[in-house]
Order: sequence, then structure tokens, then C-alpha cells
Amino acid sequence: MSSPDSPGSEAIPEHFTDPGDAPHRPRQADIDPKAAKRAERQVVGLFTVSILGTVLFIAAYFAIPELTIANLKLSNLLLGLGLGFGFFGIGTAAVHWAKTLMPDRLMTEERHPQRGSDEVRAEAVDMLKQGAEESGIGRRPLLKGAFITAVALAPLSLAVPLLGVGGDWNVEAFRHTAWRKGRRLAYDPSGEAIRAADVSIGSAVHVIPYGLEEEENFLEEKAKSVVLMVRLNPEELKEEPDRADWSYDGIVAYSKICTHVGCPVALYEQRTHHLLCPCHQSTFDVADGCKVVFGPAHRPLPQLPITVDDEGYLIAQSDFHEPIGASYWERERN
Repeated sequence: MSSPDSPGSEAIPEHFTDPGDAPHRPRQADIDPKAAKRAERQVVGLFTVSILGTVLFIAAYFAIPELTIANLKLSNLLLGLGLGFGFFGIGTAAVHWAKTLMPDRLMTEERHPQRGSDEVRAEAVDMLKQGAEESGIGRRPLLKGAFITAVALAPLSLAVPLLGVGGDWNVEAFRHTAWRKGRRLAYDPSGEAIRAADVSIGSAVHVIPYGLEEEENFLEEKAKSVVLMVRLNPEELKEEPDRADWSYDGIVAYSKICTHVGCPVALYEQRTHHLLCPCHQSTFDVADGCKVVFGPAHRPLPQLPITVDDEGYLIAQSDFHEPIGASYWERERN
């Protein structure tokens, strides 16, 4: 290895010279008033897109209350578009404003203690005031108005549903479903009642309450009441003593609504008796009370107590004994 002083080698300096900032290159809006005005109109247009998106979201939230299939699809489409344009407009407007109208000069500041002196803090306040002045928001009332309106309206897209304005946010509704004592189990979607003798060992059947399609708020009630019924060899069932009579001859029924975030659990693996949620891979053991064996879910799927009537049809003994679906504040608090 050659030494730093040997021929052909260069000594390594102890300090490197600060190259300084690159030369400032003015933007078109910095030197052309027309370009600056054009950029301002573009930013205002993007804020207007945000305002219209928020208005669309709120209008769709209140104007499409009926939960039919067609209206549900239209509502989801309009709510998604409104929410997307509402925040997309603000984000792109802020970026375009910063890149075309706000100062783009490089500023260098030496490191200093976290808590500066009073003089430094006063200087920082002056710099903030200078930045606000240089952003031009005070000299551009149209831009200021569009910015304030978009920012003020955007949170409504989240606040209106969260506050339950105009909607039914009675969480107690999750404690009760359409199941009741003596109600027959029916195939989904045909609605035909199910005889126990027709269910073979190893089969998995999607189930709804019999006659549900004739009731008011059919979709709401179906969303809460859907069940997956499985028939196992009775010898393979592991049942708690207080639930020994909740099944019938190896037939068990559990809520299809995952206890993680409410996705439909419907992938059944016959050999292992495992039930898989396709959203986040929570896995439940049907043979052992649908307890969680893998994934982010923390609670077993609620079990529907079942038996048969005098004609051999499968019926519910009662409603679920616990709220169905994912966690929510009132459930955990109680």
C-alpha cells in the first residue's frame, strides 16, 4: 500500500470545503406575472375540486338513504369519489402552490440547542411571518378563500359519518339479529328451509333465517344474521359443557362475520376443520368452538344455538348470546 506522500497518491484532506448552495434558478412564476396569475388560478381550481368533492360526499350521504342493491352501489361510488376528490384536491393544490408560488430559495441554518434564546425565537417568528407574506396568501384573496373553504369543508367527509348525523349509529343493533327461538335455518340465497337429514358430514352451508327476504330492511338484517353451518362427525367436536346442547348430531352454526374487522368468513378446509377469513387470514377451528388458531382476530366466532323441530327442520334455539362482528367501544366497555 502506498503512503499518502508516495508518488501518484493524493493526500486525504482533514476537512472538506463547503461547496455552498447551487445557483438559484428562478421559476417562470418568479419572473412573469402572467405565469404567477395562471399558477394561482390552477391552485384555486384544485381547491375548488376539493370543495366540490366534499359537497358531493355529504350530498350522497344524505340523498341516498334506501339500502337497495342499486342504491348501495351508487352510494358507495359517490361517497368514494367525493372522499377521494375532497382530499386529492387539497393535497395537489398544496403541492402545486408550494412549487409555483411559495419561495424556493435554499436556506441554511447551523445546529443549535433545541431551546433557542429569546432572540432566536423572536427571529423564528419573524421568519414565519416573512414566509406567510412571501407565500402571497395575503395578496391573493381568491386563493386564500379557496384554501380556507377547502380545508374547512374537508373534515366533514369524516365527521358527518362518525358523528352519526343523518344515519342510524345505534350500536345496540349489533347485539340483536333476526334469529329467534324456533326460527328455521334456510339456504342462502334460495331461502329454502334446511332439514338436518339433508346435511351430509363434511359439508359447509351458507345460512340465513327462514323468511328473512320478506321482512323490512332485508339487507341490514341479512348482513348481521348470515351464518356458516358445518356438519362434523360428532366425535370430533370439542364442546364446552354449557354449550353441549347448542349443536345437533355434529351440526354447528357460527356467525360468518369475522371478529377482527367484520369481513365474511367463508373458506372452509374440511380436513383440518379450519375456517379462514380471506381479508387478514384469521383462522378459526370449527371443531373447537371456532376459537382463533391464527391471525389478528382475538375472539371466537359467535355460535348460534340450534336444534330440530318436530318436522326435522333445523331451527335456532335463540339469538346469538353475544354481539356479532368486530370490536367496538361499547362492546369492550360492557
